[in-house]
Amino acid sequence: MKNLTKWLSAMRLRTLPLSISGIIVAACLAKYNGVFDSVILVFAILTTLSYQILSNLANDYGDGVKGTDNDQRIGPVRALQSGAITHQDMYKAIRLNVIISVVFTLILLYVSFKAEYLWLALLFFVLAGISIYAAIKYTVGNNAYGYKGKGDIFVFVFFGLVSVLGCYVLFAKQIDFIVVLPAVAIGLLSTAVLNLNNMRDIVSDVTANKITLAVKLGAEKAKKYHYFLIITAIVLSVLFGVIYYKSLLNLIYFVAYIPLGLHLKKVRSVTNPKDFDPELKKLALTTVLLSLLLGIGHLL
Repeated sequence: MKNLTKWLSAMRLRTLPLSISGIIVAACLAKYNGVFDSVILVFAILTTLSYQILSNLANDYGDGVKGTDNDQRIGPVRALQSGAITHQDMYKAIRLNVIISVVFTLILLYVSFKAEYLWLALLFFVLAGISIYAAIKYTVGNNAYGYKGKGDIFVFVFFGLVSVLGCYVLFAKQIDFIVVLPAVAIGLLSTAVLNLNNMRDIVSDVTANKITLAVKLGAEKAKKYHYFLIITAIVLSVLFGVIYYKSLLNLIYFVAYIPLGLHLKKVRSVTNPKDFDPELKKLALTTVLLSLLLGIGHLL
């Protein structure tokens, strides 16, 4: 049981709901357009979760090897940092998770495209390879992009555009304009989660020479960037509601703007980086809530 607990901790289960936000939206919009398939949904979720877990393990390994995870870090103690898992065991777990991710990807592509959409299957296989590579290279290696201020771009692309647009194509075999605004909005909110994490760790990251975008911007500009991400996401999601409005029930996701507003108010008043940590879970869960209500609302 102790061994299982330490691996569950390393997988960072609290990050997993955010990773499927885009899939929730894509599935609901696919249902609305009459192209939904529950089998595709199940394997899309399993595949995405395997990618996220891979990213979490690789992040633990990369930051642990580089010494970024140290006593100055404010967030939860990582597996390598605490000594609960050795470098060798973490490396083996990453390799195993790569295999699991590839297997889930192949199954997902088969149930989605079979032999009828071979070119789409090949395109998505390449995209899956890039996703796996990106999950590992965020912190692992000498050229880790997370140490060069590029993490925000990758989160926006993979948690927003790839997650929503890509998943929708799995259902519909084409891209429809209806998914574009939600994809961008979810991508922006997911990027805000990363930025919040980086604002929390800005002091320890500077010491460890981890140059995130928050480090480049500095504390005050990073806050302004945070406001921009969330407010733009709200504006785009409102625009989506206006364009596709049919009834007031479509707009039930507006409820999620309340915790987003409270979050922005809290961020504005924070002077100690450790106070950002409780907001991480709130922002991530609010993003999931918005995704769920936006999707369900469109079906009502």
